[in-house]
Amino acid sequence: MKPLAITIGDPAGIGPEIIAKAFAEQALTAGCFVAGDVACMRRGAAAIAGGGPPLPIALIASVPEAAQVPPRCIPVLQVGAPLDPLPAWGVVSEAAGRVAAKAVLWAASAALRGEIAGVVTAPLHKEALAAAGLPYPGHTELLQAEAAAHAGVGLDRMPVRMMLANDELRTVLVSIHVALRAALEAVTFANVRETLRITDAALAAMLGRRPRIAVAGLNPHAGEGGLFGREEIEVIVPAMRDAQAAGLDVHGPFAPDTVFMRARRGEFDVVVAMYHDQGLIPVKYLGVEKGVNVTLGLPLVRTSPDHGTAFDIAGTGTADAASLCAAIGMARRLAGNS
Repeated sequence: MKPLAITIGDPAGIGPEIIAKAFAEQALTAGCFVAGDVACMRRGAAAIAGGGPPLPIALIASVPEAAQVPPRCIPVLQVGAPLDPLPAWGVVSEAAGRVAAKAVLWAASAALRGEIAGVVTAPLHKEALAAAGLPYPGHTELLQAEAAAHAGVGLDRMPVRMMLANDELRTVLVSIHVALRAALEAVTFANVRETLRITDAALAAMLGRRPRIAVAGLNPHAGEGGLFGREEIEVIVPAMRDAQAAGLDVHGPFAPDTVFMRARRGEFDVVVAMYHDQGLIPVKYLGVEKGVNVTLGLPLVRTSPDHGTAFDIAGTGTADAASLCAAIGMARRLAGNS
């Protein structure tokens, strides 16, 4: 398999630390390298060393060189000019946002060109990304724009969806990083139908069979027959019927406060949720150390941990790398199925 690129994330956050912790597990990161900044990775490796010698950083000039790096070294491809001075731990900065964005843009391009098997993104900070002048609220939208540009199509021709998954639950979102008012407006026939289509295609590839999809209602009790809102009757159910007519195994809409428990018990393979917090709170409640964010609909493999930059503990060496390790494992499996 071609190597996986792990992007450094915001260098003022815990990204470099958890990457270094992941590379301490040699079997897990075999065939991986870091796209980002060498000095930032050296600082991250030192942060977890506990006073002992940190894992050495090996500067590589090209993707194939990653395979030649000795064991217990972290191969790092310098993307852009070296960062000097390094940003302070836990502080939003334009420089840090720029480094994080450049790493993701480079990795996306490399994946789209077929040079790498996929991309695992360490957390970036949305304020830093905005300070660096990037017009995207997060990884998902940035990667969507890059993939659309590579294919020469508009964003409407490159629909993507966010899936958060762990060993117990998967959920896919109709809308992602938008205000709640905008999220309500995004519950349209077209968006719900497209989410079901993308979910079915992606999960079928992962599971080797058609997934059982549960749909969460938008309103309490899924609208209670129109008493608490008519979106289920007028939008969600028609979209589901259209998907069912195309052969998709779709059920619902169910009350949002119980459908995730049913999926966790194994009744469904995935829940389609109507907006960000509705779908992500149940998965994250089960433990952020277990969750993996997967972008569905892209012509490349992209996963990430399900947590943020954790500025409050950045630089202390205490951040848990479990979610990043799970994201690396998920990317490896997805790349093997692609």
